[in-house]
Amino acid sequence: MGLPDLKTIGIMFLLVILSLSCNCDARMQKHLRFIGYSRSSSSSSSSHHRHHHNHHNHHHSSSRRKRTKKKSNKNQSNTPPSPSTSPSPSPSSPPPPIPTPTTPTRTKKKGTIFNVLDFGAKGGDGGSDDTKAFEAAWTAACKVESSTMLVPSDNTFFVGPISFSGPYCQSNIVFQLDGTIIAPTSARLWGAGMLKWVEFTKLKDITIRGRGTIDGRGSVWWSSEDPFDEFSNDLTSSKMPHIKPTALRFYGSYNVVVTGIMIRNSPQCHLKFDNCVGVQVYNTTISSPKESANTDGIHLQNSKDVSIHHSRVGCGDDCVSIQTGCSDVEIHHVRCGPGHGISIGGLGKDKTKACVSNITVHNVQLQGTMTGVRIKTWQGGLGSVKNVRFSNIQVDEVQMPIVIDQFYCDKKKCTNQSAAVALSGISYENIKGTFTVKPVHLACSDSYPCSDISFSQIQLKPIKLRYHLYDVFCWHTYGLLLSQIIPPIDCLQTGKPARNKIQSNPDSCL
Repeated sequence: MGLPDLKTIGIMFLLVILSLSCNCDARMQKHLRFIGYSRSSSSSSSSHHRHHHNHHNHHHSSSRRKRTKKKSNKNQSNTPPSPSTSPSPSPSSPPPPIPTPTTPTRTKKKGTIFNVLDFGAKGGDGGSDDTKAFEAAWTAACKVESSTMLVPSDNTFFVGPISFSGPYCQSNIVFQLDGTIIAPTSARLWGAGMLKWVEFTKLKDITIRGRGTIDGRGSVWWSSEDPFDEFSNDLTSSKMPHIKPTALRFYGSYNVVVTGIMIRNSPQCHLKFDNCVGVQVYNTTISSPKESANTDGIHLQNSKDVSIHHSRVGCGDDCVSIQTGCSDVEIHHVRCGPGHGISIGGLGKDKTKACVSNITVHNVQLQGTMTGVRIKTWQGGLGSVKNVRFSNIQVDEVQMPIVIDQFYCDKKKCTNQSAAVALSGISYENIKGTFTVKPVHLACSDSYPCSDISFSQIQLKPIKLRYHLYDVFCWHTYGLLLSQIIPPIDCLQTGKPARNKIQSNPDSCL
């Protein structure tokens, strides 16, 4: 057999090469497919491998993901974990409890209204005792600035002795009185007696306003009234206690406003301010019959910066009573009657010291009162009254329009004493109208005469009713007549006392 030629050898060599190439390519494809499975398990985002190797790829990628997650938490402990879906609980384990939502504590908003009916008050015709409900409503209102405690209209509330007190209450609280509050009339409910019925104490920026009424139902007290009877406070007695309450009292408070309301038939004082600073009373009505003994309309004591105006007061005692410790008081556009007029005092009782200054009373009408404008002090007292002005006063059928009485006594008998509260710097201007007993009564102390008392534009004419008319009276009174006076006050001594003891009195007010 002959050797193949070169051409044949070349063709055979090419065939061998092609054969080897095909085998290697098949093995390569098989190897590449194996590598593809492994890579798809490390990267589940490859859509091509998910499409062709879904089941096998899912198995490898799940186990791989668990290993990768543990490694990531170890190496990146400061990185917040990405959110993941919690595994479903096994059928044998109980479901996790549903968390109870917590309600945050909400603070009442500024200006919240607290209606006493929402705190259990019955209202209606006043047949139920609503004292506890009023106390609860106040406790809530006290905690909220600029809150309002509402006593709604068309309701009558029976309320026993109650105190709406601070000093830790928020400021700017409003007591909105649109309904009626009535007092107890049973002696048993008052015990041995109390000095006040409704009281607001130690508050700042407190306002009482509305169209409602505070009714003290005082007739049960007046009917047993005997000013000289010191009967025992027997709790079994049907008589009311000897100690009688003031209907509405403010104590130790700042910036007090009373407006719009009516206070009537108080057992004693209707409205009292004690140790208060910054008081306003306006558009207020106070009413009780003239037979109601010791029922002052508005009573001021140890209070400063007071304004009382555009109000009407009728009672059985002083329409306005100004006591010791008062200064910077203005009273104007007030109608008084019945009553005992507008008075400073009585001062200096039981040898006490009294200081009153800077009092202005103007544009006031007095109708049918016992006195008009009056200053009254007890013998034996100390201190002073100074810088007082009465002007533009209209009096109609007033018994004694102008009175200074330094021998005041409300007992059957008082002992004469030399010491006295000193009076100075008092002016009477433009006082006009009619009187029924005496136009002017000026009875000053022998030891401390009244000084710097001035009169101008006084015109007082008599009306003779059933009373006997008296002339002008003066005693140790020094001052000036600045115009023609009707009737003449000829008994007024001009200049100053020979010995001005006001300046040397060691107990005079600074």
